[in-house]
This record gives sequence, structure tokens and C-alpha cells, in this order.
Amino acid sequence: MAVAAITTPPKQKSRPKLKKQPLPAGQPREWYESHNRRLKAMRLAIALLDTGVYHPAKASNRRIRSTAERIGIHPPSNTTCRMVRSLIYSGD
Repeated sequence: MAVAAITTPPKQKSRPKLKKQPLPAGQPREWYESHNRRLKAMRLAIALLDTGVYHPAKASNRRIRSTAERIGIHPPSNTTCRMVRSLIYSGD
């Protein structure tokens, strides 16, 4: 006697959508540039940690830039790459 298997599609983990808020007006241009640089560095550090890069020595500029391409953001500058490594290091 054959038994029918009941299959259900696997549940996808959905992250709650955060409502974007505009940046405060009236700040100098350097403030906005550093703010956006920090956000980019955090996104890259999280993506690298998700792929198993847990030590800054393993996060070369080439690896950071290929990760940026993979997640769909512009290639980071050398300064942003250094910031990514410092964020990974502070997580130890």
C-alpha cells in the first residue's frame, strides 16, 4: 500500500522591512559622506561574516570588492575597505 507524502514548501525567513527615514538636513557634506561610508562598511562586514570571513586578515580588498559586487553595491574605496576590516576586528 502506497502512502502519499505531504510536502510543504520550506518557509523563507523574511526580515521586517524598515521604514527609511530621510537624513537630517543642515549637516556639512562630509557628515553625509562619512555616514554613507559607515553604512556601506557595515553592510559589507555583515555580508563577509555571513560568508565565513571572521578575521580581518582574510578580508582583502579584492574579497571585499567581490562581495560588494555580489550583493549589488558599488565597489568600495580603500578607506571603506579599511573600515570593513576594523568592523570585523572589533567583533572578535
